[in-house]
Amino acid sequence: MTSSPTRPPAPTTAADSGGTPWRALRRHRPFLLLCGEQAASSVGRQITALALAMLAVTRLDAGPFGASALLALTYLPGAVLSPLAGVLADRARLRTLAATLTSLQVVVVASVPLAGALGRLGLPHLYVVAALSGALTWTLSVALQAALPRVVRPEQLLTGNSALTGARTAGMIGGPALGGVLVGLAGASSALLAGGVAYAVEAALLLALPASLNRPAEATGRQGPRLAALREGLAVVRAHPVLRRQVLAGAGFNLGSGAADALFVVYANRELALPAWQLGMVYAAFSVATVVGVLLAGRFATSVELYRATRICAVVAALAIFLVPAASLGLAFPALLTYQLVFGMAATVWAISMTTTQQLIAPPHLQGRVAGFAQAALLTTVPVGALSAGALAAWAGNVPVLTGAATAALLAAACFWLPHRTDTAVPSGSPREVAP
Repeated sequence: MTSSPTRPPAPTTAADSGGTPWRALRRHRPFLLLCGEQAASSVGRQITALALAMLAVTRLDAGPFGASALLALTYLPGAVLSPLAGVLADRARLRTLAATLTSLQVVVVASVPLAGALGRLGLPHLYVVAALSGALTWTLSVALQAALPRVVRPEQLLTGNSALTGARTAGMIGGPALGGVLVGLAGASSALLAGGVAYAVEAALLLALPASLNRPAEATGRQGPRLAALREGLAVVRAHPVLRRQVLAGAGFNLGSGAADALFVVYANRELALPAWQLGMVYAAFSVATVVGVLLAGRFATSVELYRATRICAVVAALAIFLVPAASLGLAFPALLTYQLVFGMAATVWAISMTTTQQLIAPPHLQGRVAGFAQAALLTTVPVGALSAGALAAWAGNVPVLTGAATAALLAAACFWLPHRTDTAVPSGSPREVAP
């Protein structure tokens, strides 16, 4: 399948294929295994993140900077290592790689309760665990983005990405609640054992994937030096106008939204004096909106075309951020509730459409590298935005910084609507490997 220079092809509709893609995927064992893996992985990550933060603050007396450093260390490895992870995903035995990465997560997470039992747990240990866990998580993320086009047909990618996002969302909703109960009943250190169990389940699901995924996407005879391989993946992103704009817009958007997220709780509590129950409902609204976005993504993208859905949702999500500083003008609770609902739906549809577009455009043997470069760009700007917002807010105040963050996100989303060249060569993007 070859996409046009201005937008990738829309997925095949039910009328074209003789049935909805989801109906076929419900009987597709490899895809269902990936859905289960996403749910288990999300639960494991949520429990791990909560337990590590609780240990750092309550047991090891970490201050605000120490807690922030713990969070930053989970993103930094992804920003640095994702392009190399892309090369690895294209050249390695993908099923073995994914299962090995997840098995190592079990060992890394289990080292915390073991160190606690031996009386040797300290902040440096938690920092090492956060960094290693982040490196494993983001490397696996690239590998699984490369795996999906080899598991499902091109016309099923949009539905597949929607379902996988839904599975992750289920874990994100249930994971923190489960983690909170476990921390309360057994302590943060013991709760990490449950996170390790979730990762073990994930590893078992990955090992059950088809053996054909262990054939490297890039043939051994074609494999050159790693530096040349990195350049080959970067060249695809730079040459294709759609991929290039997606990376630039996503990185800029994450810069603005990361800044807004960093200030959100402090702003809602101290400046808006939002009661705890209202803040809880605001966060719950985002979870609901994410679920709605998952349900709407396929229908919306096929009705307006995939790339157009990406462009529209990027702008809508950016405009929604302006509701955060606007909440200071009055009606704070309705404003923030509306923000989470609109932002959650639009950002979810955007993420699903963007990932599907990337997978349709990237050549089969470069799926990992294209995903790696895109992920590196998206992850790098999150901590930059968060740390910059904290520093600027101390000087200029929350509302001006939040307004600037929303403006940055909107300008990034506007990249999609700038005039573009139409004579750019387009790489093929129709990987087919594992049949149901």
